[in-house]
Amino acid sequence: MGKVYLVGAGPGDPDLITVKGLRCIQEADVILYDRLVNKELLTYAKEGVELINCGKLPDYHLLQQETINRFLVKYAKKGKVVTRLKGGDPFVFGRGGEEAEELAENGIHFEIVPGITAGIAAPAYAGIPVTHREHASSFAIITGHRKKDEEDNIKWESLAKGIDTLAIYMGIKNLPYIQEKLLEHGKKPETPVALIHWGTLNTQQTAISTLANILETAKNESISNPCMILVGEVVALNEKINWFEPRQVEKLLANEAF
Repeated sequence: MGKVYLVGAGPGDPDLITVKGLRCIQEADVILYDRLVNKELLTYAKEGVELINCGKLPDYHLLQQETINRFLVKYAKKGKVVTRLKGGDPFVFGRGGEEAEELAENGIHFEIVPGITAGIAAPAYAGIPVTHREHASSFAIITGHRKKDEEDNIKWESLAKGIDTLAIYMGIKNLPYIQEKLLEHGKKPETPVALIHWGTLNTQQTAISTLANILETAKNESISNPCMILVGEVVALNEKINWFEPRQVEKLLANEAF
């Protein structure tokens, strides 16, 4: 019997993979990887490794989740070391829990290797701390989309009134609905909002707006998924401590010169 590693590859920047995660890539006989995994990480795999692209796009799955589950079990039963490489963290909107259940039900030995999730990393690369002693003592991560025809069970009132910073994953398609629900349940229209596209990569693009104006900003800046939506007062710190994006860094350096 082989073994399966459910590995978080981090948010995009390949340097953010954990040491253990990298070792799982190097030792794998089979790697099943997702669309948002940086392909540079696959260059660390050993010669002869079998690479399987699970490439999930919005509204389109190259491999259905049930097929992925079957592959994990099949290769492990063949005695292979299998690395399931997932963007971010496998247990944060990564369906790692479902895969772990399948492995447990089939008696497959497995390990979970946590990764850095985009809800923390993308804001950090945009100069936005999700918590701050003066601005935010609470932080929530929320899915920005639901399964087709699934009823909305998100507690919008609690989020709008009780949480300082909201990190919303993959919510661009539903941004009008998200805006509507937060305003409806008491979030102030002037609350700062950041849209972070391709967070932690050299192509990262951050658009800053307010809850009232975020739809117009998203349209004007042509923001699409993958995107993290950050809502809260901490977003305003982007102007002061953004350190990563070239345009923002140039602006900060220019200000220092004077």
